[in-house]
Amino acid sequence: MEAADHGGGIDAAALAYGGRRADWLDLSTGINPVPYPLGAVSADAWATLPDAAAFARIEAAARRFWSVPTGAAVLAAPGASALIARIPTLLAPATAFVPGPTYNEHGRAFRAAGWTLAEDGAQAQVIVHPNNPDGRLWQAPPARALQIIDESFCDVTPDASLCHLAGRPGTLILKSFGKFWGLAGLRLGFAIGDPALISRLAQMIGPWAVSGPALEIGARALADDAWATTTRARLAQDAARLDQMIGAPVVGGTSLFRLYDVGDAAAFQDRLAKAHIWSRIFPYSSRWVRLGLPGTEADWHRLQTALERVPG
Repeated sequence: MEAADHGGGIDAAALAYGGRRADWLDLSTGINPVPYPLGAVSADAWATLPDAAAFARIEAAARRFWSVPTGAAVLAAPGASALIARIPTLLAPATAFVPGPTYNEHGRAFRAAGWTLAEDGAQAQVIVHPNNPDGRLWQAPPARALQIIDESFCDVTPDASLCHLAGRPGTLILKSFGKFWGLAGLRLGFAIGDPALISRLAQMIGPWAVSGPALEIGARALADDAWATTTRARLAQDAARLDQMIGAPVVGGTSLFRLYDVGDAAAFQDRLAKAHIWSRIFPYSSRWVRLGLPGTEADWHRLQTALERVPG
């Protein structure tokens, strides 16, 4: 099995650098550090299996929030990762194109399902929009037998969404609830697109794949336009603040994560880790460091103090 490569991993960092998990500031992910307020969750959501009405409510909320075309279907799922792992099995293995560098779980899932990764003659293609880690925004890709558009980070730039393409045959658009709303532990994601493919994905993940609390909280959050608007403004301000604080050339990113050229990425990560601050580096670049946003003023001060100890 191919090793995974993504953010997080505080337990491993603590083993290497010491401290308890609670001692660490995790800036290695692109998760909003100021999450959507959970509010009260009904006892029924905890105690009973989710009924069809609960799924219908959240899928209707998703359809409205993302302006899903009439001809496209919507599926709520236990996180975008669960969908990424299953999508390659929708077609017989052939050739898939995953332009990189990008989020490595897509290529990993296609290879695990027996696909070959190459550009020429590809029947399937994945684009991550905005791309992770450099924030690249794509134009509408050409139609293919299977076209995946991963918009896990697109809620910070809704005007750039390609969701209007969701009605095209063979197209699947992925949405992650954990990133923008900051509730990654809720494990909620969505596939939007070709009704035939969505139907098959629904069969793969089975009934009651999403918990009752996740359905209830997710539907409430998707209906809260005021929170979304305020959060986008705050994230943009915080991303600019982080750029100024780091002071290194900005390679790209979104307002949920920033990508910097720090010269020696491993050394930069090591020095921050000694202050129990975790960052993200990449096997394909010795210079890039990706940082998420601190969530509180105490976290911002902690990062500033650690940076003052990192040679420029």
